[in-house]
Amino acid sequence: MAFQGFGKREEPAMPRGPGGSPLGGVGALNPTGGLTGPGQPFPEPVSPLTGPTDSGAKLTVGSNIKLRGVEITDCDTLVVEGTVEATMNSRVIQIAKQGAFKGSAEIDIAEVHGIFDGNLTVRQKLVIHSTGKVTGKIRYGKIVIEEGGQLSGEITFGANEPSIGSRGKAAAS
Repeated sequence: MAFQGFGKREEPAMPRGPGGSPLGGVGALNPTGGLTGPGQPFPEPVSPLTGPTDSGAKLTVGSNIKLRGVEITDCDTLVVEGTVEATMNSRVIQIAKQGAFKGSAEIDIAEVHGIFDGNLTVRQKLVIHSTGKVTGKIRYGKIVIEEGGQLSGEITFGANEPSIGSRGKAAAS
Protein backbone atom coordinates (compact mmCIF):
# COMPACT_ATOMS: atom_id res chain seq x y z
CA MET A 1 0.00 0.00 0.00
CA ALA A 2 1.22 3.46 -0.78
CA PHE A 3 0.81 6.29 1.72
CA GLN A 4 -1.07 9.22 0.18
CA GLY A 5 -1.85 11.33 3.21
CA PHE A 6 -3.85 11.16 6.42
CA GLY A 7 -6.82 8.77 6.32
CA LYS A 8 -6.47 7.98 2.62
CA ARG A 9 -5.37 4.59 1.41
CA GLU A 10 -4.74 3.17 -1.99
CA GLU A 11 -6.94 0.20 -2.87
CA PRO A 12 -5.20 -3.11 -2.12
CA ALA A 13 -3.39 -4.58 -5.09
CA MET A 14 -4.19 -7.97 -6.58
CA PRO A 15 -1.97 -10.84 -5.44
CA ARG A 16 1.13 -11.00 -7.57
CA GLY A 17 3.08 -14.00 -8.90
CA PRO A 18 6.84 -14.42 -8.85
CA GLY A 19 7.23 -12.25 -11.96
CA GLY A 20 5.26 -9.34 -10.51
CA SER A 21 2.19 -9.97 -12.71
CA PRO A 22 -1.20 -10.80 -11.21
CA LEU A 23 -1.43 -14.53 -10.46
CA GLY A 24 -2.78 -16.45 -13.43
CA GLY A 25 -2.76 -13.32 -15.59
CA VAL A 26 -1.21 -12.96 -19.00
CA GLY A 27 2.54 -13.07 -18.76
CA ALA A 28 2.82 -14.41 -15.19
CA LEU A 29 6.12 -16.20 -14.61
CA ASN A 30 6.01 -19.76 -13.36
CA PRO A 31 8.67 -21.10 -10.93
CA THR A 32 10.76 -22.48 -13.81
CA GLY A 33 11.02 -19.06 -15.43
CA GLY A 34 8.58 -19.71 -18.32
CA LEU A 35 5.37 -17.82 -18.98
CA THR A 36 1.92 -19.12 -18.18
CA GLY A 37 -1.26 -18.05 -19.86
CA PRO A 38 -4.46 -16.95 -18.08
CA GLY A 39 -5.90 -19.64 -15.86
CA GLN A 40 -3.00 -22.07 -16.34
CA PRO A 41 -1.63 -23.51 -13.08
CA PHE A 42 2.02 -23.35 -12.19
CA PRO A 43 3.93 -26.57 -12.88
CA GLU A 44 5.13 -28.62 -9.91
CA PRO A 45 8.45 -27.27 -8.57
CA VAL A 46 11.53 -29.48 -8.69
CA SER A 47 12.70 -30.59 -5.25
CA PRO A 48 16.27 -29.47 -4.47
CA LEU A 49 17.11 -32.99 -3.22
CA THR A 50 15.88 -34.77 -6.33
CA GLY A 51 16.86 -32.23 -8.94
CA PRO A 52 18.01 -33.31 -12.36
CA THR A 53 21.70 -33.13 -11.38
CA ASP A 54 21.39 -35.61 -8.46
CA SER A 55 22.13 -39.16 -9.52
CA GLY A 56 20.97 -41.03 -6.44
CA ALA A 57 19.26 -41.11 -3.08
CA LYS A 58 20.93 -38.92 -0.46
CA LEU A 59 20.10 -38.75 3.24
CA THR A 60 21.52 -35.95 5.38
CA VAL A 61 21.25 -36.17 9.17
CA GLY A 62 21.74 -32.56 10.23
CA SER A 63 23.62 -31.29 13.24
CA ASN A 64 21.73 -31.65 16.54
CA ILE A 65 19.72 -34.55 15.03
CA LYS A 66 19.92 -38.02 16.62
CA LEU A 67 18.79 -41.01 14.57
CA ARG A 68 18.72 -44.29 16.51
CA GLY A 69 17.78 -47.91 16.01
CA VAL A 70 17.23 -47.90 12.28
CA GLU A 71 18.29 -49.89 9.26
CA ILE A 72 19.19 -47.59 6.39
CA THR A 73 18.56 -49.13 2.96
CA ASP A 74 18.38 -47.87 -0.62
CA CYS A 75 20.49 -44.83 0.26
CA ASP A 76 23.31 -43.97 -2.14
CA THR A 77 24.92 -41.33 0.10
CA LEU A 78 24.55 -40.82 3.84
CA VAL A 79 25.84 -37.51 5.21
CA VAL A 80 26.16 -37.52 9.01
CA GLU A 81 26.34 -34.13 10.69
CA GLY A 82 24.52 -35.22 13.86
CA THR A 83 24.45 -38.64 15.54
CA VAL A 84 23.38 -41.89 13.89
CA GLU A 85 23.07 -45.32 15.53
CA ALA A 86 22.15 -47.67 12.72
CA THR A 87 22.88 -50.55 10.39
CA MET A 88 23.37 -49.73 6.75
CA ASN A 89 24.51 -51.01 3.38
CA SER A 90 25.18 -48.15 0.99
CA ARG A 91 27.53 -46.66 -1.55
CA VAL A 92 28.97 -43.65 0.30
CA ILE A 93 29.07 -42.39 3.88
CA GLN A 94 30.40 -38.95 4.76
CA ILE A 95 30.80 -38.18 8.44
CA ALA A 96 31.27 -34.47 9.14
CA LYS A 97 33.65 -33.15 11.80
CA GLN A 98 30.83 -32.84 14.37
CA GLY A 99 29.12 -36.06 13.17
CA ALA A 100 29.16 -39.52 14.76
CA PHE A 101 28.04 -42.92 13.48
CA LYS A 102 27.72 -45.94 15.75
CA GLY A 103 26.70 -49.32 14.43
CA SER A 104 27.39 -51.47 11.41
CA ALA A 105 28.00 -50.26 7.86
CA GLU A 106 28.94 -51.89 4.56
CA ILE A 107 30.05 -49.10 2.25
CA ASP A 108 31.83 -48.61 -1.07
CA ILE A 109 33.49 -45.33 0.00
CA ALA A 110 33.75 -43.88 3.52
CA GLU A 111 34.99 -40.38 4.30
CA VAL A 112 35.39 -39.69 8.02
CA HIS A 113 35.97 -36.23 9.51
CA GLY A 114 34.13 -37.11 12.74
CA ILE A 115 33.65 -40.40 14.62
CA PHE A 116 32.80 -43.92 13.47
CA ASP A 117 32.43 -46.66 16.10
CA GLY A 118 31.38 -50.20 15.24
CA ASN A 119 31.70 -52.68 12.37
CA LEU A 120 32.82 -51.00 9.16
CA THR A 121 33.38 -52.75 5.85
CA VAL A 122 34.62 -50.44 3.11
CA ARG A 123 34.67 -52.25 -0.22
CA GLN A 124 36.68 -49.60 -2.06
CA LYS A 125 38.28 -46.69 -0.18
CA LEU A 126 38.32 -45.52 3.45
CA VAL A 127 39.52 -41.94 4.01
CA ILE A 128 40.14 -40.79 7.58
CA HIS A 129 40.80 -37.05 7.76
CA SER A 130 42.93 -35.35 10.43
CA THR A 131 39.91 -34.85 12.72
CA GLY A 132 38.50 -38.34 12.08
CA LYS A 133 38.44 -41.27 14.49
CA VAL A 134 37.46 -44.81 13.44
CA THR A 135 37.22 -47.59 16.04
CA GLY A 136 35.86 -51.13 16.00
CA LYS A 137 36.12 -53.97 13.52
CA ILE A 138 37.28 -52.43 10.25
CA ARG A 139 37.79 -54.05 6.83
CA TYR A 140 38.91 -51.98 3.87
CA GLY A 141 40.00 -52.19 0.24
CA LYS A 142 42.18 -49.06 0.17
CA ILE A 143 42.90 -46.65 3.01
CA VAL A 144 44.09 -43.06 3.37
CA ILE A 145 44.76 -41.62 6.83
CA GLU A 146 45.69 -37.95 7.12
CA GLU A 147 48.16 -36.92 9.81
CA GLY A 148 46.18 -36.75 13.05
CA GLY A 149 43.52 -39.21 11.92
CA GLN A 150 42.93 -42.15 14.30
CA LEU A 151 42.25 -45.81 13.55
CA SER A 152 41.99 -48.50 16.23
CA GLY A 153 40.44 -51.90 16.75
CA GLU A 154 40.51 -55.06 14.64
CA ILE A 155 41.73 -53.87 11.26
CA THR A 156 41.78 -56.14 8.20
CA PHE A 157 42.87 -55.44 4.64
CA GLY A 158 40.66 -56.85 1.89
CA ALA A 159 37.01 -55.96 2.18
CA ASN A 160 36.11 -58.13 -0.80
CA GLU A 161 36.77 -61.75 -0.02
CA PRO A 162 37.34 -63.96 -3.06
CA SER A 163 34.46 -66.19 -4.00
CA ILE A 164 34.64 -69.97 -3.46
CA GLY A 165 35.08 -70.56 -7.20
CA SER A 166 38.05 -68.21 -7.48
CA ARG A 167 39.70 -69.72 -4.37
CA GLY A 168 39.41 -73.18 -5.90
CA LYS A 169 41.02 -71.99 -9.13
CA ALA A 170 43.84 -70.30 -7.23
CA ALA A 171 44.53 -73.47 -5.23
CA ALA A 172 44.52 -75.61 -8.40
CA SER A 173 47.11 -73.50 -10.19
